[in-house]
Amino acid sequence: QVQLVESGGGLVQAGGSLRLSCAASGRTFSTYSMGWFRQAPGKEREFVAAIGMSWSAGSTYYADSVKGRFTISRDNAKNTVYLQMNSLKPEDTAVYYCAADIFLNSIRSGVPTHWGQGTQVTVSS
Repeated sequence: QVQLVESGGGLVQAGGSLRLSCAASGRTFSTYSMGWFRQAPGKEREFVAAIGMSWSAGSTYYADSVKGRFTISRDNAKNTVYLQMNSLKPEDTAVYYCAADIFLNSIRSGVPTHWGQGTQVTVSS
């Protein structure tokens, strides 16, 4: 099993950038697909991005709302997945959660087996 800890959230102005990090425990990190979700005030948790295992790291998926602005990546040597967020908008304000599962489709469908505690991202206008 893995434990996930997010970091990198904060307050930025619209149009700015942030990079979120998710540090994972365990020697089997490279066997897991990883993803990011977010939950804004008064809204349901929604899928943001996902990336496959180390040998399929080029397989990435994004919600339509963040395509072209956000980039998910991973560094298996550091057991870390990242979410680079550019051109941030006020509607991106949410708690962002890291997720992991051995099946990429479990993340894309919103039912990963492992969740982080979340990190707050606030975008001011």
